[in-house]
Amino acid sequence: MSHVIYGLLATTGRVTMLGLSRWTESGGSYRTLQRWYHSALPWAQMLWLLFTKLLWQPGAEYIAAGDEVVVGKAGKETYGLGRFFSSLQQRAIPGLSFFVFSLIAVQERRSYPLQANQIVKEAAGQKKDPPLQQKTKTGRRGRPKGSRNQTGQAPTLSSELGRMQAFLQAFLSLMGKVVSVTYLVLDGHFGNFPSAWLVRQAGLHLVSKLRSDAALYEPFSGDYGGQGRRPKYGKRLDVRRLPKKYLKSEQVEDGLWTRIYQAELLNKEFAFPLNVVVILKINLTTEAQAHVILFSTDLKLAAEKIIDYYSLRFQIEFNFRDAKQYWGLDDFMNVKETAVTNAANLSFFMVNFSLLLLERFQKLNPAFSLLDLKAHYHACRYVAETIKLLPQKPEAILLARIFEHIARLGMIHPTLEPAPTS
Repeated sequence: MSHVIYGLLATTGRVTMLGLSRWTESGGSYRTLQRWYHSALPWAQMLWLLFTKLLWQPGAEYIAAGDEVVVGKAGKETYGLGRFFSSLQQRAIPGLSFFVFSLIAVQERRSYPLQANQIVKEAAGQKKDPPLQQKTKTGRRGRPKGSRNQTGQAPTLSSELGRMQAFLQAFLSLMGKVVSVTYLVLDGHFGNFPSAWLVRQAGLHLVSKLRSDAALYEPFSGDYGGQGRRPKYGKRLDVRRLPKKYLKSEQVEDGLWTRIYQAELLNKEFAFPLNVVVILKINLTTEAQAHVILFSTDLKLAAEKIIDYYSLRFQIEFNFRDAKQYWGLDDFMNVKETAVTNAANLSFFMVNFSLLLLERFQKLNPAFSLLDLKAHYHACRYVAETIKLLPQKPEAILLARIFEHIARLGMIHPTLEPAPTS
């Protein structure tokens, strides 16, 4: 694995087994890399140990986040190949999909991916969701005899949520009691009752987003007439004209009037009340309005926390970007199940591992980036091969100067002092 990591740091082209073998030193041949890629590895434990031993800060606040990343792939033989919706291309594309759970450090504003699970759709052997049963008309009014309220019953989970439930249970069992997490942040795709029920069953609170046209009601506060069931839902609210009693803060900046509301409201699709936060923005020049509806299942969570946690969810998107752009998630050409698993998890392992290397360089230059890191190791590989051709190895001081000078050639933000080479 050390050969694979060094090859990833030094290569500048596509990340494939053949490409890595060209940049590894003695012991990292193409056949060796092939055997490594086709060996089953305990990635969950490896990612967890890397995080807890070198990245975790005891006492810091962490939240969990989950999201799906889609990687376009050609051909027909790759394990798990199917058609998945790509948010970048706004359409379904042939490729692979992985659901990733990460821990986000709230103070550091940084995400650490810890579990990547491949999603295999029906075409690869999964059962399809059972069709919904059509209601038959009996010709009688009212509820069928013997029927009961179903608000306390568990919802029917789709195949997508069924997979996610297994992934989440594995993720939580991996963490154990080492890292305490209370909130799981998911995007608006999971802003529904089955997802919220799933997260609550796992012992966490969900922070997500509702549809912009979601129907929200105040709890009924009127007088009970004494006949029939006690009303549950009160007046339906217009999220752009909420009562002033729900206003938490407002400010005007750059011609935009931002108003933040928070209230405990009801939605008929949810069996429990929600802690709803509405962010309303008004353009003072054009009077155009736009709003976002966030919510949490924790009724005591402050509005500022809900907004902050949901905005932190985007840090996992930066993990996906780095994994694709630098560490081979978009490039690998493996087709077997084990090799695909290793290639995908390796890219997320390198996302965390590269943060450790960046910390060493950023102490000398805070602007040092991943491009600078790869340029450094790329140049070091050239220098190492050049030194081997010299009849006599230079002295240590001269050798350090050579490494420093050559390594700075391809950097955008070169370090001001000699940086470590290993």
